[in-house]
Amino acid sequence: MALERLLNDIRHCRICEGSLPLEPRPVLSAAETATLLIVGQAPGTRVHETGIPWNDPSGDRLRQWLELDKSVFYDTRRIAILSMGFCYPGKGKSGDLPPRPECAYHWREKLHRQLPNIRLTLLIGQYAQRYYLAERFTSLTETVRAWQAFQPDYIPLPHPSPRNNIWLRRNEWFAQELLPVLKKQVHQLIK
Repeated sequence: MALERLLNDIRHCRICEGSLPLEPRPVLSAAETATLLIVGQAPGTRVHETGIPWNDPSGDRLRQWLELDKSVFYDTRRIAILSMGFCYPGKGKSGDLPPRPECAYHWREKLHRQLPNIRLTLLIGQYAQRYYLAERFTSLTETVRAWQAFQPDYIPLPHPSPRNNIWLRRNEWFAQELLPVLKKQVHQLIK
């Protein structure tokens, strides 16, 4: 019940309303039984419109990386999805703006206390990695390359956005070395 109340409070949050380009629409999903936590950046416009996390081309690629269909990916009993920012932050020069910091400050620790069964957290993108790994974060590429150093609690990943196709081509080791381990760990965890 405590988690449901907290999720309801977050979904009605208006803390940074004046700083957002659109009406606040916090997007997240979780249940106390979840064993996998996915932490991304912030919703894009399509996710904002639908209210469904990772409901865009980035989510399609992420589900492909994990070899999960939508029914499993959105099963909150197994997977919690809590981005660093819960609302669409707006457009920047080269993509969306960074997630608003208010979400992490006001909600993250409260949420973690209500998710006692999380055994693995996927840190997608530099904002999640910087928050969770703190001084151990160097750069996205170096952090993802050193993924084994963060086991068994975390796996840092690049953002699955189509904007990162160049990064994926330059870092073929990601698909060859990390993705097979990622799929195996995720499937063992949520079966």
